[in-house]
Amino acid sequence: QVQLVESGGGLVQAGDSLRLSCVASGRTFSNRVMAWFRQAPGKDREFVAAISSGGGNKNYADSVKGRVTISRDNTKNAVHLQINSLKPEDTAVYYCAASPSSSSYAAYISENKYSYWGQGTQVTVSS
Repeated sequence: QVQLVESGGGLVQAGDSLRLSCVASGRTFSNRVMAWFRQAPGKDREFVAAISSGGGNKNYADSVKGRVTISRDNTKNAVHLQINSLKPEDTAVYYCAASPSSSSYAAYISENKYSYWGQGTQVTVSS
């Protein structure tokens, strides 16, 4: 079992930056693909970014590409999401997700590849 705890959300102004963090329990973090998704009010949850188990492969949603960086520290069981130049449309609850253990180089985009989810952290961007 894996437990994920996100932090770093908050109320910011357009143009600001935020760094979201997710810390995972368990001993197999380094074998898992990790990702961030978000859900805005009244909308479906959507993919933001993913990183392969070793960190060498990353995927980003087109809507955030160039403004977002995903990284991971396997020594600390942590994954981070740096978001720059925040826009009001980035307002959402951001969720951390972990895949089942995998030796793949993949960085999955589809949420059905992820078995474990955090409780989410709210990001609100004012204009």
